[in-house]
Parts: sequence; C-alpha cells; structure tokens
Amino acid sequence: MKKILIVDDQHRTLKMTAHILSTQYRTVCAFSGKEAIEMYRTERPDMVLTDLHMPEMSGFELQNTLQDMYAEHIPIMFMTADGTDENESQSFENGAVDFIRKPFRADVLLRRVQNILENAEKIQGLKRAAETDPMTGLLNKASSQAEISILCRESDGALMMIDLDSFKLVNDLYGHAMGDKVLIRFAEIIRSAIRSNDLAGRMGGDEFITFCQHIRDEDVITEKTAYINEELIKCAKELMGEDMTIPLGASVGAVLVPREGTDFLALFTKADKALYQVKQNGKHGCAIYSDEEYEEDEEVTLSGIAAEMSVLSERSVGRGAFGLPYDKFQLIYRFLTRVYINYQRENHMILFSLKRQDAPEKLHKEAMEKLYEVICGSLRASDVVTQRGGKAVLVLLLEANKNNSRMVVDRVLSRWKQTNYPEEVVYEMETIRL
Repeated sequence: MKKILIVDDQHRTLKMTAHILSTQYRTVCAFSGKEAIEMYRTERPDMVLTDLHMPEMSGFELQNTLQDMYAEHIPIMFMTADGTDENESQSFENGAVDFIRKPFRADVLLRRVQNILENAEKIQGLKRAAETDPMTGLLNKASSQAEISILCRESDGALMMIDLDSFKLVNDLYGHAMGDKVLIRFAEIIRSAIRSNDLAGRMGGDEFITFCQHIRDEDVITEKTAYINEELIKCAKELMGEDMTIPLGASVGAVLVPREGTDFLALFTKADKALYQVKQNGKHGCAIYSDEEYEEDEEVTLSGIAAEMSVLSERSVGRGAFGLPYDKFQLIYRFLTRVYINYQRENHMILFSLKRQDAPEKLHKEAMEKLYEVICGSLRASDVVTQRGGKAVLVLLLEANKNNSRMVVDRVLSRWKQTNYPEEVVYEMETIRL
C-alpha cells in the first residue's frame, strides 16, 4: 500500500485529510516542515501532501529542502486556503505536481492523489530502466558508482569488488549464449548473498560491485565469498553439465568503510588492489584491504584523472574482439566517422549474415550465435563486434586497409566451414567515413 506524508499545522485539517486518504493509503502526519523532514527520512513516503502556508517553514521551503537533501523526484502536492492564482502558478514553477484548494471534496482529493502516484510510478519505471544493466537487472556502472558513492559518505559497511574467474573459457568453449546465462545466474547469486538494503551492480563484463551496509566483521566477507563460490559451481554444473571442468570461481577484493575512508574512487582503488592480490594468489577467495598491511604506493593513492582511468579501464582484456550491445556499438561507429574527418584513417565496417535455410527459427538462432562466436574469435582485441537483432553481426575493423579486411573475412569464412553448419555466410564491407 502506498504511503503519503501529510503536513499541516492545523490539527483539524490534518486529521480530516488523513481520514480521507486512509481509506486507500497508509498515512503519516507531521505538524511542521521541520517534523516533516525527519519523518520523510524515516518513513520514505511515496508522495508528500503539504499545506503551503505554515509558520517557520512554508511548503515551498519544505519542498526545496527535501529536493536538496535527496536529489530525487519527490511527488509533492500543495494545499492552501488562499484563492489567488499567483500561489498556484508559483507552486508549479517550484516543481509541484499538483495544487488543491481548501476546502476540498474527498473524491477530488483521492482522484488527484491517484493520478500523482500513477505518474510517479511511470517516472520511477523509466528511471530504473536507465539505471539498470539490461542483462542482469543489477545497477549499471554509472548508477553503481553514484549510489555507492552516497553510501560511502553516509553509511558504514563493506565495499566489495567481485570478479568471475576463468569466465572467458565459458564463452570460448560453450558460446556467448551460455556465457550470458552464467552472468545472469551469477547476478542472482550475488543478490542472494546480500540483504535488501545493500546495493549490487555490474561494472561491465564479468566485473561486479556491492556495498553491504553495517558490516564490520571481516569474517562475514569471507563467509559471503565462500557462499558465492559454492553456489556458482552448483549453477555452472546445472547449466553446462556435471562434467564441466572450467575452473570457475569468484575473487573478491573488499574494503571497510569508513575505516579506510569515505571517498568512492579512493575506496574503489583500494578494493581493486585487494582483488589483484587474490588474483595473484590462486583466485576463488577474498582479501580485505588495510592501510596497515598494504604498502602505500602510487596505485593506492591515485586521484583525479588517474583514479577515473582506473575506474574506466578493463581489468582483463583477453583475446578476441570487443563485444558490445548495439547501442554502445553505435557510439563507437559515430566516433570513428569523426576520426575520419581529421585523420583519414582506414577503418572498415563489415556486415555478416547467414543465407536463410528452411530450418526452424530455433536452429537459425543457434547458427547466428555460433557465427557471432566464430567472428569474435577471429578478430583482434581492438576490433569491435555486435549482434543486430539476431539477423546479422556487425564488425568494426580499426586501422585495417582493404587487404587486411579481406583477410579477416577469409579467416571467418574458413573457420565457419569448420563448424559444419549448413548455412552460407554472406557479407558486405565498407570504409567508415562521414
């Protein structure tokens, strides 16, 4: 049930409004702006219905204070007994979603509140979509950094960087479709290892991050790491069979907050150093960073552009092409068209597809997945590849002339023949220019 915070310094009005809304919603009441600010912090209501004119703090001041404190969309409707249009106009200019004059009819108030909450749900849905990694449902990289940065400043706990060990072998041996399944299940395992008030995100590829609030005991981090590794092996064998021999596992680098600081980038660098130690000492375990145990060096004390580059960079490049979703691929393509303007570099784009056979859709889709896998394995780490709606594979070849590009095509066609799939690969190739 949705929760509404009602704010009014007139007890009678407050009681009447709460009575009307309590038929359909949970209500909490505050008699002043100051009390409302504290109540918003503890109750986190879905919307605020506040009187406009109150002593000490007006409704406008309350709204501005809440927006400054939480930097999020807060649905607010103002109430007032003042009949002037000026207040109504100012309310909307100030960011209110609605305005109602006292005295109001119960059915009118309920209908307006319902409209506000329905619109707020739509806004939240769009916001979640923009903040979420589409494959795993966890926070994406940008949102992870933004949300965890706040927790690092305002809460205590453990920042944990989590890497999948030997994940590339899944893609190489079982295909990218299986790799996606493993990533999705791994995200579910991470969710099950943390609580509802903790945060988890995907930083990209097989790199994940969590912030677990109020964890001070290093043994808890060790236990979580063991749990993640145990569940990962179980799900890997469910997906790939009991005879699966890939040394899958999870390595965790952690740092305690605020013991080691409160700045996200500095903490990220420290957790990364702890993760590196795990990777160098057998993997499938965890390490907790401590200034007392780790020597201060340039990597740990990175700041400014160096710290940003550390966050942006890949930890393990691996072999084969750089696979991207189509929207990210599009950005790289647009960048290369700009590069051509100034530098006239020979970059090429190739479109690979399959001549459609009279095979079921499922088999055609399987063949396209295999083609994507073959292409990725035939390219350099500096080349970029994406799938286009299950119908084509697009490739960007950097610093490659026509002869080099044809060699790539020949390599792909040769490797495709070795797969024994009946479909014929066809292609088109063009130089990238504006």
